[in-house]
Amino acid sequence: MPFGDTAKKIQRLSTLAERVESTSDQIESMDRELAEQRAIVEALAAEQGVDVDEIVAEVRAAEADETDAAEDATSDDEDGTGDSDAESGTGDDEGSTADPA
Repeated sequence: MPFGDTAKKIQRLSTLAERVESTSDQIESMDRELAEQRAIVEALAAEQGVDVDEIVAEVRAAEADETDAAEDATSDDEDGTGDSDAESGTGDDEGSTADPA
């Protein structure tokens, strides 16, 4: 009977909906906790004379640089040029096997 399959699908959808709701509740709780922690950190930073916005901007810039470097390395590998130091033999060791001591 096709009704048995439909009931199973409805039950599965119901279970998935409950999981999604639970996950959503967890995320909302984590967002609230993070906001509270950020407020505490900003208050402590203000007491110490630290500019939180400046530090956040520096971290984001550093992360963007790392992401760009990773994307460049990935694109080199994907285009088949093999431009990395290890592949082209242009690294610091210049292919020598001498003891680094």
